[in-house]
Amino acid sequence: MSPSSRYDVVIAGAGHNGLVAAAYLARAGRRVLVLERLGHVGGLAVSARAFPGVDARLSRYSYLVSLLPTKIVKDLGLGVELRHRRFASYTPVGDTGLLVDNGDAGRTAASFAAVTGGTEDLEAWRRFYRMTAHVAGRVAPTLLEPLRDRTALRGIVGDDEAWRDLFERPIGAVVDERFADDTVRGVVLTDALIGTFADPDADLLANRCFLYHVIGDGTGDWNVPVGGMGAVTTSLAEIAVREGAEIRTGAEVLAIDPDTGEVTFTDGAEHVVTGGRVLAALPPAVLARLLGEHVQTPEGAQLKVNMVLSRLPRLKDPAVGPAEAFSGTFHINESRDQLAAAYAQAAAGRIPDLPPVEVYCHSLTDPSILGESLRESGAQTMTLFGLHMPARLFQDPRARHEALRRTIASVDSVLAEPIEDCLLRTPSGEPCLEAKTPADLERDAGLPGGHIFHRDLSWPFAESADEGPWGVETQHPRVLLCAAGARRGGGVSGIPGHNAAMAVLT
Repeated sequence: MSPSSRYDVVIAGAGHNGLVAAAYLARAGRRVLVLERLGHVGGLAVSARAFPGVDARLSRYSYLVSLLPTKIVKDLGLGVELRHRRFASYTPVGDTGLLVDNGDAGRTAASFAAVTGGTEDLEAWRRFYRMTAHVAGRVAPTLLEPLRDRTALRGIVGDDEAWRDLFERPIGAVVDERFADDTVRGVVLTDALIGTFADPDADLLANRCFLYHVIGDGTGDWNVPVGGMGAVTTSLAEIAVREGAEIRTGAEVLAIDPDTGEVTFTDGAEHVVTGGRVLAALPPAVLARLLGEHVQTPEGAQLKVNMVLSRLPRLKDPAVGPAEAFSGTFHINESRDQLAAAYAQAAAGRIPDLPPVEVYCHSLTDPSILGESLRESGAQTMTLFGLHMPARLFQDPRARHEALRRTIASVDSVLAEPIEDCLLRTPSGEPCLEAKTPADLERDAGLPGGHIFHRDLSWPFAESADEGPWGVETQHPRVLLCAAGARRGGGVSGIPGHNAAMAVLT
């Protein structure tokens, strides 16, 4: 490649946001080059056969779609089916459990009555989620528009009580005020703590996390991509290439000159290309390194465990079938008090004694990710996400084993049999289980601090007059953020990719 190669836009990183930006920009007639250090596109939104000899394509890192706007799907003609999950969640409580069944309001009501002993929390639940649905319907469309400031977005929400409870008061206090039952409080609060190490009683970071988990595409629904997350990014890459974008894998960006737009990369040999604009589909800490600047490393907070089961485990609750319980979010030791105890221990530098955990089985909604023989055998995938596991706990490599041991013990505490009895084994006899701590994500996936959102989530409005109109601008006019670390980033959404493209085109 000639050192004088020039493009209208050079995009560093072929994760889903980089691909969304490439597709929009190429369709608009821009000459676009996408550089990806890995040998494949998709970033962390990929499907992989994680276990040798086992024909299961796991969504290895990110695994559900909520924030991806229908507008982006329609604009780009994204050919991916997203399936709705009938069962929102199940939370074991002793020998019964709290089942939220989107298809049967009566069954949900009976479950609330069995767990809480009355109807008050069910009515509070309905009121609360009517409020979040209202906010979602108002805020979601603005995520693909130029940034509003706080006052303007509050006006769009148009509900002072909702604004106070979701944007101004700690979500922990709001939940305690609205709900009486410890289990119900915990189920609501988990959405404030996914990948976020925060005290919901004091830290509005938990509110920001909660918002992004309930406003997705105006509904807050968490849908299953048929074929796994890799189907989403494969389709995006095909669209970008069809529109004329050039994608180079195995091409690692080494440096970005913010003044000239020169991007140095290597694919075994070193090359320099120039972009009129450079879009960083990378974490801000990585972008800073490429610019020769410094930024504080963020701290991720999760334990991710991928499994393939030979069969679903038995439950203690005879009223709920395993296929019902595990097709939605299965909450484990995530009551309000249990979440608080785990946070206190982790904040003190200790692995929680009883880690709060949630799991779900992709293959129950989308069996296409399993080979035919696995499907016929009754095998299922299981994805586990552990809360309150900040990177600070894993400075000692031995902590990984202990965190996994305690996490599996936490899972076993709510089942009628050990989860290990249900694990499928590879042809060589190894259990189909892999664990990823923040340290693993930093090493294996290039995420600074193992932070799945690239850095702490931001409010979906401008917080100062100095911010650019799209929330993707940097202090360098040529360079734009184009990934989860942008304002209105986080999750598999494509929103930063769309907004970076709009910043170039408008």
